[in-house]
Amino acid sequence: MVISFTEENYLKAIYTLSNQYDWVEVSTNQISAHLKNKAATVTDMLKRLSEKKLIAYKPYQGVKLTDKGKRTAITVVRKHRLWEVFLVDKLNFKWDEVHDIAEQLEHIHSDELIEKLDDFLGRPKSDPHGDPIPDANGKFSNKRSILLSSGVKKGSYVVTGVTDHSTSYLQYLTQLGISLGFQLKIEEINEYDQSLKIKINNKQSNFISHKAASHLLVEQRS
Repeated sequence: MVISFTEENYLKAIYTLSNQYDWVEVSTNQISAHLKNKAATVTDMLKRLSEKKLIAYKPYQGVKLTDKGKRTAITVVRKHRLWEVFLVDKLNFKWDEVHDIAEQLEHIHSDELIEKLDDFLGRPKSDPHGDPIPDANGKFSNKRSILLSSGVKKGSYVVTGVTDHSTSYLQYLTQLGISLGFQLKIEEINEYDQSLKIKINNKQSNFISHKAASHLLVEQRS
C-alpha cells in the first residue's frame, strides 16, 4: 500500500498530538490547528486514512492511530530526526535551520538508505533538539527530563532538549548562550514572574523568562 507524503504528514501530526495529550483521542479541530488546514480538508483526509486502516475514525469523535498507522508515523519521525542529525553534524547547519529541510527528506521511501544513514551517524539516540530517535523497531530510549520551569529550587541542571522547535525560540537560546549538553545553575528565582537567573557552563550568568524556561528540558544534577 502506497502512503502519500501528505498522508504521512497527517499520521505524524496525529502521533505528535496523541503523545502530547497522553494518547487520548485527538479532534479534527486539533489536527486542523496543528497543520493549519481547513477542517473540511482534514475531514476528507481522515476518511481516506480510515479507509486505509491507518486510523480509527468516526465523524464527530476523536481520532486514534491504528497499530499500522502508529508504525508508519514513528518511521517518519525516525527519518526526520536522523536527517536533522546529519544536517547539523555533517553539513554544519545550525539547530534552528534544519526542521524545514528534514520535513522534505523524511518522505524518502528507502529503508536501506535510512539504515545506512543511521549506521553512518553512529546510531544516535537523540536529534539536535534533544528529541529521542526511535530505533529500527520503533523503540525509543527513556529520558528522565523535566522542564526548567518546574525546577522551583536552586540547583544544577544539564540541558537535554526543547519542546519548542521554532526558529525564534532556538535563536533566543543561542543568544543566551544555551545549547544541548550545557550545564545550568539556577542562582535566583524571581518571586513575581518566576523568571530565573542562571549561570551557564559555570561561566556567564543570564536571565531567562518563565515562558522560555517552560520549553527547556533539563536533567537535575546533584
